[in-house]
Parts: sequence; structure tokens; C-alpha cells
Amino acid sequence: MTHNGASLVSLVGELQDQKQFRELNWSGTFQDYLDIVAQNPRITRNAFERIYDMIMEYGTDDFIDAKKRLIQYKFFFDTGFDPDDAVFGAEITLMRLVNFFKAAAKGYGTEKRVLLLHGPVGSAKSTIVRRLKKGLERYSRTEAGALYTFDWYLGELNKDGTFPALTPNLKEPKDGLESDWLPSPMNEEPLLLIPLEARERFIEEFNARRSPAEQIRIRGDLCPPSRFYYKELMQRYDGDWTKMIRHVRVKRLIFSEQDRVGIGTFQPKDEKNQDSTELTGDINYRKIAIYGSDSDPRAFNFDGEFNIANRGLIEFIEMLKLDVAFLYDLLGASQEHRIKSKKFAQTDIDEVIIGHTNEPEYRRLEGNEFMEALKDRTVRIDVPYITRLRDEIKIYERDFNSKKVPVHIAPHTLEMAAMWAVLTRLEEPKKANLTLLQKLKLYNGQSLPGFTEDNIKELRKEARREGLEGISPRYVQDKISNALVNYQEDGYINPFMVMNELDSGLKNHPLITNEDDRKRYRELLAVVKNEYTEIVKNEVQRAISADEEAIKRLCSNYIDNVKAYTQRERVVNKFTGQAEEPDERLMRSIEKKIDIPESRKDDFRREIMNYIGALAIEGKIFDYKTNARLQKALELKLFEDQKDSIKLTSLVSQVVDQDTQEKIDVVKSRLIKNFGYNEQSATDVLNYVASIFARGDTTEA
Repeated sequence: MTHNGASLVSLVGELQDQKQFRELNWSGTFQDYLDIVAQNPRITRNAFERIYDMIMEYGTDDFIDAKKRLIQYKFFFDTGFDPDDAVFGAEITLMRLVNFFKAAAKGYGTEKRVLLLHGPVGSAKSTIVRRLKKGLERYSRTEAGALYTFDWYLGELNKDGTFPALTPNLKEPKDGLESDWLPSPMNEEPLLLIPLEARERFIEEFNARRSPAEQIRIRGDLCPPSRFYYKELMQRYDGDWTKMIRHVRVKRLIFSEQDRVGIGTFQPKDEKNQDSTELTGDINYRKIAIYGSDSDPRAFNFDGEFNIANRGLIEFIEMLKLDVAFLYDLLGASQEHRIKSKKFAQTDIDEVIIGHTNEPEYRRLEGNEFMEALKDRTVRIDVPYITRLRDEIKIYERDFNSKKVPVHIAPHTLEMAAMWAVLTRLEEPKKANLTLLQKLKLYNGQSLPGFTEDNIKELRKEARREGLEGISPRYVQDKISNALVNYQEDGYINPFMVMNELDSGLKNHPLITNEDDRKRYRELLAVVKNEYTEIVKNEVQRAISADEEAIKRLCSNYIDNVKAYTQRERVVNKFTGQAEEPDERLMRSIEKKIDIPESRKDDFRREIMNYIGALAIEGKIFDYKTNARLQKALELKLFEDQKDSIKLTSLVSQVVDQDTQEKIDVVKSRLIKNFGYNEQSATDVLNYVASIFARGDTTEA
């Protein structure tokens, strides 16, 4: 079906939401605005309150990690907006961040501080700030996040006191009409138009009989241009504020980083070219000729990053690379919520100041005794690398998935890359009986014999710089991309392809200057390769023993013998019909597969029977799949019984009889169906495991 231009225009028109457009472009009188405030006082919130409410609006999830209750703030990983900026595995960091905003929203003092995110490169510092900025843009477009500012009208009003632009039936605006409208250059809160001498009584009257949550506050004063227009109009009406306020048009304010409304971003340039006017505005030389003075607010552009970010947020990229003169501007902006523009008095601002930096710059700040004032006004929040494997995997799955990448990515490819990255960030455990890989597994929520959640807490406490050093996710992402390009003719990539890229890139890694680190990272790659070998060996074993009926028969046989053993009974042989002693050899052959020692066999068997009994009380039927350890033991036992009939090692000789080939094809189809391989990756992984067994490097069972 083809479309002509007219139909496509109509299609676009149908997709527009005019009702929402009218809501977002609402304008009205100051009195209209007071009616809105009376119905919803929250629209007068300050910047810190707005950001905190925005985060909490998305809700939270609680979870326990090593006996510690953690809160996940859905705002940071909600896929409803910008899924590419979702933040994974930073619960501790984000809890501290939200606590900062909560304290600031309540006026406990952190609203007078610069928030500094500190951490290694690629640890999501910029992502967190970017998500806050995009969240604010989105929130300001909702009813819950609505806020307002105002324009000045300096022309003559109609006789009934209305704006000419709003006159009914006015078909064409008069020449120059729109030029008479002058926006508040700093997107100020309309309540600032209430004169200082009347504010206390106004607030008292408004807040009477309202709950604390519904009460308002008016903070600060108008910016220089607005003060100028205010005074000019007051003089025109001989001090009659009620007539002056008719020249104000209140309008909805929508944050937009691209339009430089409510969200500012400052990035330092070469130190010799840094100019503080980028933050606080500069003189408009063309208008000096009109107004005759560079101290006339109309001849000044209040469009610095501090100015345009009023009511919202300003981000300082690599903040500590700023020239010292810039850092002094931060002192007043954070503590007093005021900025000083050239030739003008201090101007009130209402905005959140967030900077981020990496460690070398922060160490330089710590060593600079002249920056004590800034250090005293800074709240530092560390943003380390992720140390939980499942969260690191999510980062790579976000960028490398079937929707974005046409090349097949074999199972465990991203997992192994993530495992290596996390291992480089972990500190060696002090416990002699614990390897770094085991530590990673404990952090990832896996249970290991002999270790409890208390041990995990101890491991985290003893670590001093865990997550602040190691390999960045960016390096891993780059190498996965390289593998996808270099091996695209193969039709897929596997963990070895990616690990080879990771290895070859280490010699030119710009951030690795220590040869010992480079050697350690290569040794960790060997650890990951060994772990991958064990994983795929286990998968092939499971694919071989994935005969559902055979496992059920084996399980039933085992349970019958365990029941007889624990109840001191005999088992009826289904073939001979004779009562026999429980088959100890069968039970132990299964239990040994999951390292149940002889001394623990009675406990394990009782646990199984108690578990079955508990299910029976609830009216449920026992299924071996609900007990992961038993399932693994049964699969390994069945593999041991069937491996000789499959003759997997014959794959390496490339001489396979028809019967064996049929069985291998069944195993391959199970790898594809149950584990996510494709035809080629399943064939390769079978060949790899077969070569291991053929070499005798490891046992088949």
C-alpha cells in the first residue's frame, strides 16, 4: 500500500494530541494562577522537592542482600522512558543519592550543598545525571510535575484590563504586539511577584487551616530584568499593585535541555578560554546603544547556565577541571542560592547543582588547601563499578540483543565478558579458603557450602576500594563490538571470540599503566575460560540426560529407596515382586554427584522426605524440578549412565555411525531448544566439549 503526501500529512495530524498541547501551553492571569495554587500547592515546590517527588512517583522495590535491606528506586531503571539510560546494580549509590534529595527537600541542609558524583570512568555517573535531566523534562509535562512561570506585557492594556493579544475576535495581531511580551529570563516562580512587605500576611492567610504538606513558602526575589519591569509598571500605576499585576501572563513551564529551559549543562574547555559569563550571562553590546548603559538589565543577557537552569538542575561535567574562578561561583550558588552577574546585585536561584568527576581530579581537590570552602560545601557520593554479576550482564544485554544485533550471540558470551569485568574490580578475599571467583558468586547471590550471608557482609566490609578500580564496561562493550565485526562472516560470536578480543586489547589499554595489572587481568581471563568450560560441559551433560521420562523413573526409584531407608522398611522390586533392602549403591551414586558426604547422607535423605511431606500437607505433588540440588544430581547420574551409548568423543574422530549421529542430533536440538544455541553454535560447543573429553583433561561425569 502506498501513501501520497496528503495522506501522510493526515496521518501525522491524527497522531497529534491537541488536548495535551493546549494543556502544556496554558496561559492565564495571575489570579488564575492563584486559583491553581489553591487547588494544588505542590506546584510551588522548589527544585529539590520536585526532583525527590519525581523519583518517588515511580515507586520502590525492597529486597534483602546479605541480610541488608536495600531499596530499588524504579525511576532509575524504569523502561518507560530512555531504556538505554537505565541504571543497574547501583542500589547503595542510588539510596545515598535519594537520601540527599530527601534531606534537601525537607530543608535539612543538603539543599545548600553541591552534589558531587565521584568514581572511575564508565561507572554511570553521567548516566545518573542524564536520567535525572530527562526525567525532569518528562515530569514537567505531567500533571503531577506541573510548574509555571510568567511573561511581562509592557504595552497598553484594553479598557477592561485584558491583554490585547487575548481580545476576542482579534483576527490579526497588531504590528509589534508579540514584541511587547517579555519572558522572565530565569523562568521564575510567579509568587515572587507578591511584594516582600505583603508576603508574610499572604502566606499566613493562604496556609491557614492547611496541613503542613499543603502549605506554601515563597523564597527569594525577582531577577534584575523582572525587578526593572516591576518597578516601571508600578510607577505607571502610581504604586497600584493590582493594576500592575494585570500586565503579567502566567504560563506553563516545560523543561527542555535542548531549548535551555530549566536544565543547564556546563562542560569545561581549555583553561585559558574559560569564561565565567558562560555561567552567569553577559552584556548585550547591541542593546547598550539602545539603553545607554551596560548596567541596564535590558542590555544584559541573563542566559548563562545558572540563569537558564533556574527552577531545575545544572550539571557540571568533569566539575573539578573547572578554573578556580568558576569554583568560587559555586560557593554562593550552593550555600546562599545566589549568583553574581557582572554589574548586577546578587540574584536568587532555585536549582540543584550536580557535578561529577573521576578520581585523579578529586585527589587534586583534596590536596588543594585553597579549596577548603568548596570541599566544605560538597556532598560526595561514590559511584563505583558494579560488583554484582547479574547487573553487569544487564548492561551488555541492553546493547547487544536480538533486536539490535542481527548476529547470533551464543549463550554465556555476555555472561563471561561480564564475569571477567567484575573479577577485575574485586579485591582478593582475605579468607584462605575462598577464591576470587567464589567471592563473585557469593556477591551474585549464589550459595556456597560453608558460607553464610554474614560472611558476605564481612567480605564487603573488609574491602577498601572495591569497585573503584578495574575494567570499565565501556572497554568490554568496545571489544564485544569488535568481535561482532571481526566474526560476522562466521554468523555468530561465542565467549572465546570475545575473550580473545578482551585479551588482545589489554596491551594498548590507555588506562592500564601497570604491567602487574595487565598480567592479573590476563590471569583472570584464564579463570573465566575455565569457568566457561565447566558451564558448557554441564550443559552438554544436561542435554544428553534431558530425557524427561528417564529422569522421572530414576527420581521415583531414588525416592522409593530413600523413603524405605528413612522409615526402616524394605522396597518391593517391581520386576521380581520381592521385598529387598534399600539400594544403598543407587542412592549414594546419586548423592555423590552433588558432593553429599557419607556422614551427611542421613540428613540429606531426611530433608528430602520432610520436603515431600510438607508439600503433601499443602496438597501439592513432589516434582524433582522444585529441588535444584536433587535435579542436578539426577541429571548427572543419568548422564553417567547414558554417556557410553552416545559416544560423544567419537565426534572428534569425525567417524560417527548413523545410530550415534541420530543421538547427537537429538542432543544438539536440545541445546538449541533449551539453552538458546543456534545450529552452528550448538555444533561448535559439542565439538569443544567432545575435544575436552577426548584429551582426558576432565572427566565426562
